[in-house]
Amino acid sequence: MEQLVESVSWRPAPPLRAMVAYYHGYRQAGYPPAKHRGLPSPYLTLIITFDDPLLVTAHPDPRQHGGHYRTLIGGLHTRPALITRTEREAGIQLALNPLGVPALLGLPAGELAGIDLDAAEVFGPTAEEIRERVSAATTWPQRFAVLDEVLLRLTDQDGLPDPAPEVYQAWRRLITTAGTARVGRIAQEVGWSDRHLANRFRSAVGLSPKETARVMRFDRARRRLQRQAVEGHVAPLAELAAATGYYDQAHLAREFRELAGCSPSRWLAEEFGKVQAGAPAEPEPWPA
Repeated sequence: MEQLVESVSWRPAPPLRAMVAYYHGYRQAGYPPAKHRGLPSPYLTLIITFDDPLLVTAHPDPRQHGGHYRTLIGGLHTRPALITRTEREAGIQLALNPLGVPALLGLPAGELAGIDLDAAEVFGPTAEEIRERVSAATTWPQRFAVLDEVLLRLTDQDGLPDPAPEVYQAWRRLITTAGTARVGRIAQEVGWSDRHLANRFRSAVGLSPKETARVMRFDRARRRLQRQAVEGHVAPLAELAAATGYYDQAHLAREFRELAGCSPSRWLAEEFGKVQAGAPAEPEPWPA
């Protein structure tokens, strides 16, 4: 089988951008099966496949058994998922903003924390409609247009109440500082106690502010590491640590082992040469 790799990132329609950060289309064929780690991220994940199903061998919650998924939605988590890449796979991954999830899914992001579900458990038969329609489309712009159309139809701005303004303010401070803002200071800024902010934030987002800040720092670091590898120059880990809010190289390495389940060097060795090698997998949401 001829080897093929495609990787395409796309912004959703403007009315969806408060709910969906980006679409990422991928296709590969002709490569041997390999391991992929679904890493912690500040966005919920929705995956729509239109080739072989997604094979999840280990979920972030070890109590969940692995399985095959044609569509999958996953909440925020602090452990990696382990995915076996098959010889032939294609699909679209959507990055969902936790605070936009109620309008899109009809439930708070906190209810999906740490778990993966077949998307039909949330979307009902619409999940299969999306899969069939993107499978039938012949170009990436056509597939993304299908997503725009269906998600706009699903969006209910008058459904669940929005999270409190204080939660929005806390989220904004964390996302604009890539998780480096002090959570105690944020609590002071919004006028809540640390405990009250943690409880309300976790209910809305799925992680506490401190956990979210930790995931944001890690996500920024691993994206920079990936971009450097693509560009052919991986800076010393000490430099990466200093640039992304870690105390030192040892702190970054420890966080990688805990959040990715492996060292930075092992992660790069596993990922590159696989489906999305040759270009960053997703656009970076972080300040330069």
